[in-house]
Amino acid sequence: MTLPFLRRQFLLGASSLTVGASILARGLSAAEANTYDMIIVGGGTSGLPAATFASQRGARVLVLEVADVVGGTLYLSTGQMSAAGTKLQKSLGIVDTPQKHFDDVMRISRGTVDQDLVRLDVENAADTFDWLTDNGLKPLPDHPIKGFGHEFYYERRYAWGPQGGLSILDVVKPIFEAEAKKGKITLKLETRARELLMRDGKVIGVRAEDSAGKTTDYLGRNVVLASGGYQMNPALVQELLGYPQHAAPAYPMSRGDGLQMALAAGGYARGKQNYLTGIGRVLASDDEPSVPLVQFNVYPERRKPWEIYVNAHGKRWVREDDEGIDQRERELMKQPDLRFWIVFDQAIFDAASSGFIDWSKEQVAKAFTKEAMFKKANTIRELAVAAGVDPAGLEATIAAYNKAVATKKDPDFGREHMPLPIAKPPFYIVRQQGYNVTSCVGIGVDKSLRVTRKDGSAIAGLYASGEILGSGQLMGNATEGGMMVTPALTFGRLLGQRIVPVKA
Repeated sequence: MTLPFLRRQFLLGASSLTVGASILARGLSAAEANTYDMIIVGGGTSGLPAATFASQRGARVLVLEVADVVGGTLYLSTGQMSAAGTKLQKSLGIVDTPQKHFDDVMRISRGTVDQDLVRLDVENAADTFDWLTDNGLKPLPDHPIKGFGHEFYYERRYAWGPQGGLSILDVVKPIFEAEAKKGKITLKLETRARELLMRDGKVIGVRAEDSAGKTTDYLGRNVVLASGGYQMNPALVQELLGYPQHAAPAYPMSRGDGLQMALAAGGYARGKQNYLTGIGRVLASDDEPSVPLVQFNVYPERRKPWEIYVNAHGKRWVREDDEGIDQRERELMKQPDLRFWIVFDQAIFDAASSGFIDWSKEQVAKAFTKEAMFKKANTIRELAVAAGVDPAGLEATIAAYNKAVATKKDPDFGREHMPLPIAKPPFYIVRQQGYNVTSCVGIGVDKSLRVTRKDGSAIAGLYASGEILGSGQLMGNATEGGMMVTPALTFGRLLGQRIVPVKA
């Protein structure tokens, strides 16, 4: 599959990095020449460092990448990282430790993370972060910070570059490319891994299909699944989470290939109990999945809310000016279809700044004439009918809210910022859909990142790293800053550097 929007960043022809005949020329047998020390499924956030560091150890590495470029979700990621004890922190006089980082993750997640994986990350994250900064990554000037959006750390250990994930890719890509040119890495682009090859319970390779439909078996002493999540596979989202895939905001190749291969090989999935929706976006249509259209600013610390938020019953469900986004996300989990509606009137539209990020008031007004999620009407009942919200419920809610504005007391939620009632027609309503960009459910692994069966026994020769492990294990039932990108980079580095055995 071709991804034109990625080609501008990094395009390596598979033939330019293959070793093929040159290995045979060094006196290896044909069987040995076709067996790699490490086959990595996925050339993204975790796969690139895994390949780079394994090659530096002298390993023969094959990278199978389904896209026409390497980089994976780094093209769309915010690239947020967290690490304790970094050179950057020390240069600023910040005293931080992996134990403090671990304690913060446990506190924010309410103890719901996989502790072995979090330990492995926090104890090695500083080395990963320093590796990036030593090779040119420049975090934003005020970084590290304690937090952004979700619950904060107690210490300043959260940082990212000015271009988000691309800031990381701009560092990792040239290192990978330089190592690949030394001849130990074979890169196969536009090649989709289809199944794991097994013998006597051990993984011995990967069967893959190229863009022409040709299937090839690749033999490997070890296989690393670094193929990302499943958020662009509607059937798998429904199966694993029990929710429809409402939105399609993720990397196009996040189809769950690696997870499904691991399950077929005897692995198991875990983390579903920790699913937590994000606050989401306004979508472009009723289609499922639909692409995000615009983000409404639901962060009171950045813009005080003038509007109210209601559910399908027309009822308010949260204190709109509560600065705890985590609490709003937990409450959204209780709402039908993980969605809510933003309601306001003409007076609020005129007096308040645009609540839609990067949209002017003119753009917002135009949206009410053409966008499916934007409705307006001259009465509250007509508004509710147009939006598919319970009319009686919405009428009662707005009457109660207007009384709260008049008395300056909100008996239902304790909201404090209530500058205007919702009383002047026309009335406006916009539907916002909750969803999550990252995959929650992941494949079970042990503390050495070996894929395991449900009884805890390891599947010989098989490892997993990156988003395939799932946010349910790495962040638990919460969002901790940097605890998806950093473990992906760190685990990839560790797999290549020391965990995966290499033939002497």
